[in-house]
Amino acid sequence: MAVGVGHSVGGGRLSAARGSGDQARPVVGDVVAAWLRRLHAAAASGWGPRIVDDVPDIEAILDALGLDEFVVVGWSGGGPRALACAAVLSGRCRAAATLAGLAPFDGAGLDWFAGMGPGNVADFSAAVQGPEAYAAFQEKFFLPMTSANAAEVAAGLGQLLTATDEVSCTEDLARWLAETMHRAGAQGVIGVRDDGLALAAPWGFDVSSISVPTAIWAGGQDATVPYAHGQWLAANVPAAVAHLMDEAGHITPLNHLEEVLDELLDLARLNR
Repeated sequence: MAVGVGHSVGGGRLSAARGSGDQARPVVGDVVAAWLRRLHAAAASGWGPRIVDDVPDIEAILDALGLDEFVVVGWSGGGPRALACAAVLSGRCRAAATLAGLAPFDGAGLDWFAGMGPGNVADFSAAVQGPEAYAAFQEKFFLPMTSANAAEVAAGLGQLLTATDEVSCTEDLARWLAETMHRAGAQGVIGVRDDGLALAAPWGFDVSSISVPTAIWAGGQDATVPYAHGQWLAANVPAAVAHLMDEAGHITPLNHLEEVLDELLDLARLNR
């Protein structure tokens, strides 16, 4: 069974294993495919990117690898892409999981910004002002992160992390986050701009249409993606398997990745 991996806003291509040297741990599954999200022409063409627009690229990767079925997991800003796969590719996606993932910007009854860290509020508030304003914001705040080392990345994210996150943020994880940011900055702010624009707008699909088993992991101490987002998803995704952890933070689910993937494969076996 193939495992698709989508990751956070500002993330670039990542390795199938997290860790280093003899400590590197490959994730569970026969094949792992991690995708770098497409760069949209929002500013030039006048249309905004949508989360659902990534699905054809994901399907093209599956076809190129000769994969008929897959499970998918997305962390943070990658969570909505995992949900898009579950909604649009239900004939191929056997199970999905979102880890500390955002809920839809237009989710009924959801105060999207409530409980969000001040850095993210500023970020997404700039996104709703449009491509030019958001690109300027990212040039000021995101570009310096793309050349930062692991210690600097951890310090820069500090205002969005809780004490729970800091305890679980290992040296290896900080190094991994730094590497993904280095890759994400290879073409300036275009990618992170389009990520934010897509997240802070209608996604182009309805999560209520999801019929495949979907695990929702969310933490009550998450200062990056509010707990209410996970609670909303757990209540509004019809096939949700909820893991609402009161004491967890934003990166805590990553330390349960093997458990997440084991459950995904179990759910996939049931969805046949």
